[in-house]
Amino acid sequence: MAVKVRHYRKFAELLNEAEYEKREITRITEDILDLSVEESYKIQKELIKIKINSGHRIIGSKMGLTSQTKMTQMNVKEPIYGYLFDYMFVPSGGVVHLSEFIHPKVEVEIAFILGEDLEGPNVTRTQVLSATKYVAPALEIIDSRYKDFKFTLPDVVADNASSSRVVIGSTLTPIHTLKIDLDLIGAALYINGELKACGAGAAVFNHPANSAAALANMLARKGERLKAGDMILTGGITEAINLTAGDTVIGQLDQLGDVSFSVKE
Repeated sequence: MAVKVRHYRKFAELLNEAEYEKREITRITEDILDLSVEESYKIQKELIKIKINSGHRIIGSKMGLTSQTKMTQMNVKEPIYGYLFDYMFVPSGGVVHLSEFIHPKVEVEIAFILGEDLEGPNVTRTQVLSATKYVAPALEIIDSRYKDFKFTLPDVVADNASSSRVVIGSTLTPIHTLKIDLDLIGAALYINGELKACGAGAAVFNHPANSAAALANMLARKGERLKAGDMILTGGITEAINLTAGDTVIGQLDQLGDVSFSVKE
């Protein structure tokens, strides 16, 4: 039996409280075994409403499950998305505190900043590249609210795709100045000077712009569009690495520059 409408708000409140109180909870799908992805986006929508009503502002969107490996593991044919809020933004070189999270992990991404609106359906990679004004190096801190960082696809969608913090590099590169395509850009993640993970832009849906196009087309199903000035985190180029107090984290991307933060207790 499908979850009833009145339950969406209840689960959204539970997820919001878990994030605010920094405590893990059991998966929603342990209570609702047949929770669908469509229903989980309705829970996510209620979660977004709660945050906006609390005075927070959306600053961008993020994509998840953008690698073919992850999509195969989760048995899905398209990525998932969530929203980024003002309280999630950390300036490059800034500090985060471990006490702000439950079990945080970090990964390197490429952020797109749009110069034009994008409205699906049928948005293509070429249209995304044409509409993009800047690209920038980014580090995303993900932090599932579920126990032991374990969840099903509907669970993670409801949990706003594990959104937690985003660090954007101080250099915004005009996309037309790039000398190589974004799928060929290499990325490296260093923690305390040690290389922990690396990859190339092609790890993100074969090309990061494909990820942004998928977002525009998925939003079109709800009658929404991406707007000029919007920021999009296109998905992890590297694997996500656990964070601990005392860490200094640096992400390096070819042509795009560095982005960093440090972790305190």
